[in-house]
Formats: sequence, structure tokens, C-alpha cells
Amino acid sequence: MLSIYKNTESGFETLDTIANGAWVNVVGPSPDEIEKLVNWGMDMDYVNYSLDQDEMPRMERDEDYTFILLRIPIHQPDSDIPYNTVPLGIMILGNKIMTVCRYDSDIFKSLTNGKHKQMKTGKRYRLTLYIFLETAVRYLNLLREINRATELVEDRLQKSTQNRELLELLKYQKSLTYFATALRANEVMMERVQKTQLFNYYEEDQDLLEDVLTENQQAIQMTSINTEILSSMMGAFASVISNNLNGVMKALAALTIIFNVPTIVASFYGMNVYLPGEGHPLAYLGVMGLALGLTALATVFFYKRNWF
Repeated sequence: MLSIYKNTESGFETLDTIANGAWVNVVGPSPDEIEKLVNWGMDMDYVNYSLDQDEMPRMERDEDYTFILLRIPIHQPDSDIPYNTVPLGIMILGNKIMTVCRYDSDIFKSLTNGKHKQMKTGKRYRLTLYIFLETAVRYLNLLREINRATELVEDRLQKSTQNRELLELLKYQKSLTYFATALRANEVMMERVQKTQLFNYYEEDQDLLEDVLTENQQAIQMTSINTEILSSMMGAFASVISNNLNGVMKALAALTIIFNVPTIVASFYGMNVYLPGEGHPLAYLGVMGLALGLTALATVFFYKRNWF
């Protein structure tokens, strides 16, 4: 999907053709859309970099263009890894800016809904900084979602005797690993951007870049803390699951013994030999009373030992 945006007095407008000061945003491009990007001056290699799942953040400059690649977070509920990162390519070429990504993201929606009043598509470097900022904010939001999800799993784990919850926590741990790798790589790229003079023309841009680095560092710290907590929690709950399973086995063993007591008594008095009191008219009641008494005694014994 290819969209062209431009700031006007009334806000963001969607254009049908490219214009000066426009922002071209391409998500999951088709071959025809890729051809348009190439015709507008974006090298095919940079398009491929932006669509390659394994590309890492970096910055490349030339006299005519500046290409920046960063990794943004995405949420895929139906995937084996619910939270992952993908590359986003930013090409600043002449008086326009082009962004290319394989997946759609809420980052683009935040940029086009008028959230940032000072953002203008004509100010290409400032728009790039706002993309950085929204990326860091998106990381923080998804980290909070991971926290809430792990808390729900934690509540279920306290009574669990299966590995389903642990496997779910493992998915979140993988997500945090991808987040940590991408955030550190983004930080290195942003520090390189800070050293260039392209983003230092305006004091507002310098302050914005500082805010971006602060938000990104906060996301790194939050990811690190969550990873350590999740690792410790997985080890602890592996023991919890084992203890819960031991409790179930003890309860089953106790019930087996209790139900076997009447069977043992009945087996003794069912033998075809002379038995004491077999001629007594209350012999049946005596046998039943003995069986029930031994059963009650066994039940009390196991109850006091917390086997139930």
C-alpha cells in the first residue's frame, strides 16, 4: 500500500501524486509500487534492505540522499512470537522523504493523526526524528502490554500442573530478546545521527533528538528489567508446577489407600474359612463398622499431613 501525505493548513492531506515536501509511506509494497519508488529516485538496494527481515539499523549518507534503517516493534497475536521487530527504511531524497516497511504499524497512524503539531512533511529531518520518537514510544507501549500479559499468565501458573503457561512465557521472553537487540542497535544508529550536523540546524530538533535518545534508553532499561524478571519467574514457576504436580500425586495416593481399606477388610471376611464372629447376627454390621472406622482413621491421618 502506497500513501502520499502532505501538510496543509487544515492538517494532513492524502495526495494522488508525489509533490514537493511530500511524505511517501509504503507498507508491504507490490511490484508496481516498488517500481514507482525506484522511478522517484530510491535505489532498489535500499528498498530490498527495508524489506529484509534480518537487516540491522544503520545510516548511510551521500551528497544526494540520506538513508536510515531502524527496527520498529510490531504485534502479531497469531504468531509464535507475538511481539517482534521489523526494519523500517527512511530515505531522505531531495525535497521528499520516503518510508518503506513490510508491515503496517501504529507508528504511522500516530504520525498522521495530528498528534505532533510541529511535525511538517516539508521538514524532512524533523519528520525523521518524530518517526524515531514514535518508535521508542511504541516499544514502551508494547512492553507494558507484555507486562500485563505475563501477570495474567502468572496468575494461572500458581495452580497449573502443565507446561502450557511456561511455553507462553517463553514466547514473551523471545519477544523481549528481539526487543533488546533492536533497541540497542537503534541506539547506536541514533548516536551516529546525533553526531551528524543534519539534525542540528534547529534547536527544536536538537531537543527532540535528546528526547528520542532518552525514550529509547528508557525502553532499553525496561526491556532489561522485564527480561531478568521473566527469567527468574520462569525458573520459580517451573518449581511451582513440579510442586503442584507432587500435591496432585499425594492426593491421588491418599485416595487410593483410603478406598483400598474397605476392600482389604472385605477381602479378609470374604474368605471361605472359619472367621471369628461369623455366626453372630450383627457380624455384617461389625465388618462394615470396622471398614468405615479404618477408612475414617486413614482419612484423618492424611488430612493432618496435608495430603489433601
